[in-house]
Amino acid sequence: MKAAVVTFPGSNCDRDLAVAFEGAGFKVDRVWHKDTELPKGVDVVGVPGGFSFGDYLRCGAIAAQSPISAAIRAHAEKGGYVLGICNGFQVITEMGLLPGVLMRNATLKFVCRTVTLKVATTDSGFTGAYNAGQLIRVPIAHHDGNYTIDPDGLARLQGEDRIAFTYAQNPNGSMADIAGVLSENRRVLGMMPHPERATEPALGSSDGKGVFASLMGGMALA
Repeated sequence: MKAAVVTFPGSNCDRDLAVAFEGAGFKVDRVWHKDTELPKGVDVVGVPGGFSFGDYLRCGAIAAQSPISAAIRAHAEKGGYVLGICNGFQVITEMGLLPGVLMRNATLKFVCRTVTLKVATTDSGFTGAYNAGQLIRVPIAHHDGNYTIDPDGLARLQGEDRIAFTYAQNPNGSMADIAGVLSENRRVLGMMPHPERATEPALGSSDGKGVFASLMGGMALA
């Protein structure tokens, strides 16, 4: 299986994400934001955390207009998997791949610590290796992670079982404690916590490995 990890100016988790994919058995290609095509045969695109383009304008808004973005959208529209983490969540939301917006944290402060997440659904290629309701420890590091959506949109996410993860203790004001959401076809996941930073005991937690193991396992069975 092949993964592509995109790098924008200001990305700082791209190498971490590539290592996490490789640890799960993926062959990883690196992609620069000015590229116009993804490598052939890519199964999943990883959009990493960081501060793309310095977080000028809205976080992720400039990156969403990069040349590579059209290829990422096309990949998603064809049913390809896309994983956006932290700033990557902001980027793919700005691309229109997921509903809602990421607003300034309710505290108006940057938060950086390990938090407890609840696995809200196992019905996705990103969460199948977990148990429903399982509690996992994954780090966060963001200033604009307050997930916000209109009431009808929230009801739709809840009714369609598209909330992937929730916070056990909400660190940023996100509606309904949302930490990660899925697209309508369940093949795009955006999440603020960093599973790629929780793949080895030496990092303080290996609970994030389940995201990458889920992808590899699900694709192998497809």
